[in-house]
Amino acid sequence: DPERYGVIEFDKQGRVLSLEEKPKEPKSNYAVTGLYFYDEHAVDWVRDIRPSKRNELEITDLNQLYLDQGMLQVKLMGRGHTWLDTGTHESLLEAGLFVSTVQKRQGLKIACLEEIAYRKAWINAEQLEKLAAPLSKNEYGRYLLELLHEKICD
Repeated sequence: DPERYGVIEFDKQGRVLSLEEKPKEPKSNYAVTGLYFYDEHAVDWVRDIRPSKRNELEITDLNQLYLDQGMLQVKLMGRGHTWLDTGTHESLLEAGLFVSTVQKRQGLKIACLEEIAYRKAWINAEQLEKLAAPLSKNEYGRYLLELLHEKICD
């Protein structure tokens, strides 16, 4: 269902050839997930963007400016990563059920920012405990506190 997304086309060396927003006939199966990081140029460049035929400002137009300037960098999500569309009611429900299932089966939280920071040593045990304390009466807070008793290996 690529016509619901932005689509990116690569050459054989993995360089971006083109970007299309919701194409009727996509040039590739690479969907743009909508996770962007921009530098200081974005604020200035976005002022020059005009509404599309759909009368919307398209993020693809900003990305195209970066491509035109040779400044667009794209990272492919490889094995072990999951991107879930949540643009429709049905896909939002499916994403929620997927996350719930994985968390219940593995006993781990998905995208738990405090846990990620702790495991990457961006925060220490004392900081994690301080973050978890106000949440200690709910399941999420208890999960964070349990991390303090685990051997950390990443």
